[in-house]
Parts: sequence; structure tokens; C-alpha cells
Amino acid sequence: MILILLLSRVFAQQPVVANNINQLNTYQDSLKKLGNEFVHNQNDLERKNANYAFIKTLVTALKTNNSFTYPFDSLKTISLTQSPDNKFRIFSWHVANNDGSYRFYGAIQMNTSGPLKLYGLEDYSPLIKNPEDTVADNRTWFGAQYYTIVPVMSIKPYYVLLGWKGYTDKSTKRVIDVLSFKDDKPVFGMPIFEGNNKKRSRVVFQYARQASMLLKHVPAQNLIVFDNLAPPDKRNKDQPETYGPDLTYNGYQLKNGKWTYVDNIDMRNIPNEMDEGYVDPRVQQQQTRPIKAEPARQKRVQ
Repeated sequence: MILILLLSRVFAQQPVVANNINQLNTYQDSLKKLGNEFVHNQNDLERKNANYAFIKTLVTALKTNNSFTYPFDSLKTISLTQSPDNKFRIFSWHVANNDGSYRFYGAIQMNTSGPLKLYGLEDYSPLIKNPEDTVADNRTWFGAQYYTIVPVMSIKPYYVLLGWKGYTDKSTKRVIDVLSFKDDKPVFGMPIFEGNNKKRSRVVFQYARQASMLLKHVPAQNLIVFDNLAPPDKRNKDQPETYGPDLTYNGYQLKNGKWTYVDNIDMRNIPNEMDEGYVDPRVQQQQTRPIKAEPARQKRVQ
């Protein structure tokens, strides 16, 4: 009798789970269509309207029970990155403006057993004068599209975020940011990057739009490694929009909860696998704006 009661409860619960999945599948189909609109539509106003509809639909979808476990794996127009400790995940994406610039959007979904706990991310980039010195919250976010989350269990636990940040029609940025939680709310930025006679709360790289920059985490060595960026000529040293990789590499090494700058890393000692599944978000713009072929790398300019 007890077994029958248990089985009846299990079978009674299955349609609820199935209904949730079916509902989320329907929402995902709508999100795919809206995502294609805000990426590929030639009309600026229609792209923005599609994005606003996308945000409303996403929030509604995430209110579905057990939505945190739903992968949204058919949704290719955004980045969905989950923390390795399974405590949260970040939705992040961008919408291109007609002048070649970008606006970023995102949300942090916490892994809870109860009602939805979601923090919207508002791109405050144009008003942030010194991003490497700025600590912000979710409403003053230095927008980016993230592809890697690195948890750091120090005295004050935090997460390092690696992201792509389209900038203008001439240059692109990448970002090493920090996410922590204070009073159960997200905080971006922390003065933990040391080197070059400066302490930074986040690290921002700027380079020519047609170039491609390596920025990846190497877990086995507690290292973040990246291309050294240099101008094509000394006369361009004050023009970061002309910079590109020069075949040398630098990094940040984790030591006692902080990241120390390391110059001129020997890449022969670094595993050469790239971040799995990461596609440069510029690819999403190929149908709306041509992307030039990646140039040959310049020699390092001292």
C-alpha cells in the first residue's frame, strides 16, 4: 500500500515537470525569434523593440518553476554562463547601434528552491569615466558579454568574469571583471589586480576592431593569460584603437586571493585549448556589418 502511494505521488508530479519543460520550450522558441531580430534586423528601432520584448519574455520564462535547470541551449544570440559552484548563472548579450557602438544587457539568476531571484544588469558604461577604478552594482554595470566565470574562495569569496565588450566601429574591448555579493546583492569590481605600479578593480583591454585578442583562464596554473597589445608603430602609442596582438603574452597569477601581473609569459608551458564553446560575439554581426579578416600580428613595440 505504501509503495502504491509513493508511486502515485511520483506519477502525479511528472506531468507538472513535463508541463514546465513544455512551457519553457515555448518561451525559448519566442526568445530565439526575438534574438534573431535584435541581432540581424537592419532597422535600429525594430532591433531595440525586439530586445525589450526579449527581456520581458525572458523574465516571464524564468518565473517558471525549476527554470534554473533549463539550459536554453537553442538560444544562440546571447551568452549564458553558469558559475562552477552552481550558485548562479549570468545571461548577457548586446544590441548594436547604427553608429557601430553597442549597448549591453544582462541578468543574474540565483539558484534558489523558491521564487525567482533575478538581478537585472543595466549598462552604465558611457557614464563610467574610470572603469578600472570603479566599483559598481547591477544598476551601474560596466556592460560586457561574459564567457568564463572563475570562483575564488578567499577570505571574501568572489568570482572573476572574462568578457567581450564591443565598443565602437573602430575598436573592441575585453574585460576581466569581478563579481561578489554584499548583503545578498551583486557588486562588480574589486581592487585585487596588482601590477604596473597600479591596483585595479577590473582590467580593460582596447584594440583594433579587426583584430582578435586571446583572453582565457588556465585553471591548472591559477592564471589568466592574454595577448600583449601594441600599436603598429610608435607614433600610434596614444591610439588604442590601432592596437593588436604582437605574439607575446602577459597574465595575472592568483596569489593569496589577489591577482599579480606577470609579464612575457612563455606560452609553451600553457595548455593550448581554448575556452570550450566560446564564439566571439562579433560573429553575430556578420549579417549586419562586415567584419574584416584578422590581420597578421605586429611585432612588439617597446
